[in-house]
Amino acid sequence: MLKELRPAILITLVFTLLTGFGFPFLMYGIAKVAFPYQADGSLVSGVTVKPDRCEFLPARPGETVVGSELIGQSFAQPRYFHPRPSAAGHGYDPTSSSGTNLGPTSDKLINGIHKKLPDGKDDPGNFDGIKDLVAAYRQENGLGPDALVPADAVTRSASGLDPHISPANAELQVARVAKARNLSHDVVRKLVGKCTEGRQWGFLGEPRVNVLMLNLALDQAPAGPQ
Repeated sequence: MLKELRPAILITLVFTLLTGFGFPFLMYGIAKVAFPYQADGSLVSGVTVKPDRCEFLPARPGETVVGSELIGQSFAQPRYFHPRPSAAGHGYDPTSSSGTNLGPTSDKLINGIHKKLPDGKDDPGNFDGIKDLVAAYRQENGLGPDALVPADAVTRSASGLDPHISPANAELQVARVAKARNLSHDVVRKLVGKCTEGRQWGFLGEPRVNVLMLNLALDQAPAGPQ
């Protein structure tokens, strides 16, 4: 029996070392040389606004990192564009990347859970459903009770880390951001256009707006009249 087990154990150890350690380190080493920016997490220190587009500034050694162009982060103030909701940890946590795993017919997904503990406090297990998110989105953006809302504004992505929103989502937030910054709608709308990315290679996916890029570009825009 030992004679049969020994090859199986050795093969398991060899392939564990090769595929679990050797291959990942080899790939990282190649990427570190060929694509150092991407291999280190696509970390950025800011953004530059050009006449026709916005571009991230890769973070150099010693510079303050403001985020990654690949990972969303929370923005809640009215003067910023807000990302799509996240179910990763407490929100946009790259160590807890996940969606809700709720199906489209789930009552929890649609209506949420709103319970109170015996002491009157909210139950930690409470969950905002799509109806709650739609109502909150309409209220914060000054929309009517029957206004159509883009799906990405009220649904959580599968990863919980999506850094992008749709142009339609951004358009509905223009009025709120412009008012909070004392800027004209046209100024904010033009900045959204500059920070909108087209389809990958011209035919894959849909146009999208990186929320971090847009908000960093907004902070560079001249302040409106007080």
